Amino acid sequence: MLFAVAMLLVSMVSYQCGAALAKQLFPLIGAQGATACRLGLGALILLLVRRPWRSPRRVRDVRALWGYGLSIGAMNLVFYMSLRTIPLGIAVALEFTGPLALALFGSRRWLDFAWIALVLAGLALLLPLRGQAHALDPMGVMYALAAGVGWALYIVLGQKAGAAHGADTVTLGSCIAALLAIPFGVAHAGSALFAPALLPLALGVAVLSSALPYSLEMLALTRLPTRSFGTLLSLEPAIAALAGVGFLGEHLSVLQWLAIVAIIVAAAGTALSVRRPVAEPPPN
Repeated sequence: MLFAVAMLLVSMVSYQCGAALAKQLFPLIGAQGATACRLGLGALILLLVRRPWRSPRRVRDVRALWGYGLSIGAMNLVFYMSLRTIPLGIAVALEFTGPLALALFGSRRWLDFAWIALVLAGLALLLPLRGQAHALDPMGVMYALAAGVGWALYIVLGQKAGAAHGADTVTLGSCIAALLAIPFGVAHAGSALFAPALLPLALGVAVLSSALPYSLEMLALTRLPTRSFGTLLSLEPAIAALAGVGFLGEHLSVLQWLAIVAIIVAAAGTALSVRRPVAEPPPN
């Protein structure tokens, strides 16, 4: 149990450190180029490690797999676009509204409405109001919220694709995501995307943001109860904010920290208050 918790924490720290590292690529190849490097090299690493061609191929749910892969590509692209103008911790907090909305969809209990109200309060503190100090860029906010939609689709389609393709789902989905992201990167950065000097930094982003966290997260998911996994995952906006402060020198106002805390509490509360399925009585 403790080992699984440690793996998940390392996974989250690795992912956010990778995002902070990727932001340092923006002046050189832009957010689109950084996304292409991350997903392209990440897919290549996963292909070399997993070697999915060794598994017997059967006719499976290809539409779910393509939807899963495209959602990964779109989610990462718009998330990195949001990082151009808003801090990392705030971008992750806004992105987190996607899985939260998915978890709360169709809720009817008063406690669920309390978590919704807390999320709305956090968003109200983050919305870019005119004349407000530390106001956020509206386009950056929209990109981060779009990434949240992509995250929700990633969860829904990932469950379907995972049921059909098993352990190869992440590798195959990452390849599809790379097919979506690489053309955007080439169109924006051109030949700069293939500069040898960028390779060490790009490999670091691919390992920290894709290969390592995806592998650790999958191991943790198989060893932790769903509620524990969801509760720990709610720490991600805080880890992202600390990575932004520590690696990028980003500064957040008190209200922005309060907004991040509100979304974290709502995420943790949602995970802890999810109803367990009622066991069906055994047949007579």
